[in-house]
Amino acid sequence: MENVNNTYFDGYYKEIWRSFIPNELTAKETDFMMRHFNLQPGSKVLDIMCGYGRHAIALAEKGISVTAVDNLEYYIDELRETARDKNLAIQALEADVIQYEADKMFDLAICMGNSICFFNREDTVKLLRMISSHLVPGGHLMINTWMLAEIVFNGFREKTWENVGDLKFITESKYLLRPSRIETEHLIIAPDGTTETKKAVDYIYSIAEMDMMFAESGLIICEIYSIPGRKRFTLGEPRAYIALQKI
Repeated sequence: MENVNNTYFDGYYKEIWRSFIPNELTAKETDFMMRHFNLQPGSKVLDIMCGYGRHAIALAEKGISVTAVDNLEYYIDELRETARDKNLAIQALEADVIQYEADKMFDLAICMGNSICFFNREDTVKLLRMISSHLVPGGHLMINTWMLAEIVFNGFREKTWENVGDLKFITESKYLLRPSRIETEHLIIAPDGTTETKKAVDYIYSIAEMDMMFAESGLIICEIYSIPGRKRFTLGEPRAYIALQKI
């Protein structure tokens, strides 16, 4: 079955998403990766669901060799152009990440911006196993999410709206079971009255459930942070950064 998230980031939302992420956050996340995982110039990083490449670019500017994978042609074309213009060591690949098979080994893989929750359990394990099989011995994976059960249960809202630039962004969400997931309808209204409707599905896993999927994939949790390298995750925090190591 086609994953509805495959077409979520086209149209208006590809720029709305960019506006949600401050540059300062990307810089702090990248600095954490460099320190925590002891990355050095020439280290190899796999950026899964890279989006417009904010981490890929930031890491490559520090001398890291990055393979960046995303399903959206627009983002990959933009990233390739940026890599050419800045002469950065980025291999940008357009692919369905569930079907993608890497052709090299990596010191670190990253899956940021809540992308891990786009997939059901079967596909999540398939993706994790692919990543694990292409990490060097002792290599690491870093996941960023705000859809852990320990996060969602504290702040789930059925309806929200906000202005993003000159667009009005309205959401209606339903929490569903078996499997646990949030299905969200997004209505985007432009100043001229034109509209765009998007549907998203985020699968909800507890830390214990994710721990089991990691174990099945040859990975072990080292630490979970709410602020990378500064604050360990506690119940109800708004986001989590999961640092894992290949067993």
